[in-house]
Amino acid sequence: MAKAVNAVVKLTELINWNEYYHTVLATQRVPVYRDNLVSVTPTFNEEINNKISLWQGDITKLEVDAVVTAANNGLLGGGGVDGAIHKAAGPELLEECKTLNGCETGDAKITQGYKLPAKHVIHTVGPKGEKPDLLKAAYENCLKLCVENNLKTVAFPCISTGVYGYPQEEAAIVAIKTIRSFLEENPHLIDMIVFTVFLDNDKLFYEKYLQFFFPPK
Repeated sequence: MAKAVNAVVKLTELINWNEYYHTVLATQRVPVYRDNLVSVTPTFNEEINNKISLWQGDITKLEVDAVVTAANNGLLGGGGVDGAIHKAAGPELLEECKTLNGCETGDAKITQGYKLPAKHVIHTVGPKGEKPDLLKAAYENCLKLCVENNLKTVAFPCISTGVYGYPQEEAAIVAIKTIRSFLEENPHLIDMIVFTVFLDNDKLFYEKYLQFFFPPK
């Protein structure tokens, strides 16, 4: 039976990366990875793998502690995922954003979630074009806000890959690598990180590089 268009997606309906790999990807041919990813290949870590989920769908439907939005410097709403989140949250979100005095590229700020299933929205500004240090900072600052606000579950969209023009594959590598480093250093601070993709190409890139940075057993 098809799920209603406006249905909330609970965290219990998602599967973790270990399950995803063994139920969705295990029979696929192993992909060829970029040669310049990291100097040391990440090792299998079941605890960390269980904290990752890959989900394709509408991020505004996820019932998590926080959803991340790819905002602009003014934090006044826009197109793409940011426009969708503002529309779903209602006008109160914009009113709170007006009190935050904008946001620098690579930084992040937090608000309430209002009409969203998510309790909070974390607004981050990704770089225009391929600037890996700024994109990494955007993910790190979102995670920092999660820790500071005791948020245990968070969903990320593909930051900067829309009108900001960051190449999808390269952005996926930065996102996944940054999350892996964070979880290695802070294995008990966050319970679940959901990589939320909308486009099929993004899903393929995440499937490919999650196998590298979060190797299954």
